[in-house]
Amino acid sequence: MSSDVLVVPRAEFSIEDPWTVPTVCEPIRLRRATDGNAPRLATCVAAYSDATCLTIVFSSTDDLVVANYHKHDDPLYTEDVVEVFLAPERLTQYFEIEVSPAGVTFDTRIESPEGQRSTMRADHAWDCAGLFAAVRSVSESSGVMTIDTVIRLPFASIGRAKPEPNETWRANFFRIDRHPSEGDEFTAWQPTMKTPPDFHVPAAFGTLKFHR
Repeated sequence: MSSDVLVVPRAEFSIEDPWTVPTVCEPIRLRRATDGNAPRLATCVAAYSDATCLTIVFSSTDDLVVANYHKHDDPLYTEDVVEVFLAPERLTQYFEIEVSPAGVTFDTRIESPEGQRSTMRADHAWDCAGLFAAVRSVSESSGVMTIDTVIRLPFASIGRAKPEPNETWRANFFRIDRHPSEGDEFTAWQPTMKTPPDFHVPAAFGTLKFHR
């Protein structure tokens, strides 16, 4: 399978342990968004679907959490955050979902007729109905911390039915980590190769391929 295609298998979601990644998933690693190199902090992402939702699980190592916002649609992207960009129909319209380490959510719908930040329009009034997000932190005795984030997005919230087998959507996954001494780090599944970092490059999106 190409490195820009992620197979999304069918699997059941467990509310008892929402961060569990089904064994049928093949997690991918994020790379530095500006040049595609290995990041300082590792992040893995896995995706699967069931009859009603797309579920995405991030697992991120961290050494300092910066998450001071507590209200939905606060500017989470100015602190630590993981992000999902989904374009189910066309690259000129996509949905952006963000979750902070505090479990706060941000969602917006983007219209990008020219595929670039300077001319895109963000509809911040849009809400992803039924969005579920949960975060847990696990600290090892070595001092290493892992932050797991699950995002469960109902297909109906973005006007879609359950995807057919082999249906494809365009998408990208991102992480922002803020650190006062190590510097900020921007990582992506499909690096956008922009300096300064810019995630709003739909031409760089990879492909989600839904499995039966």
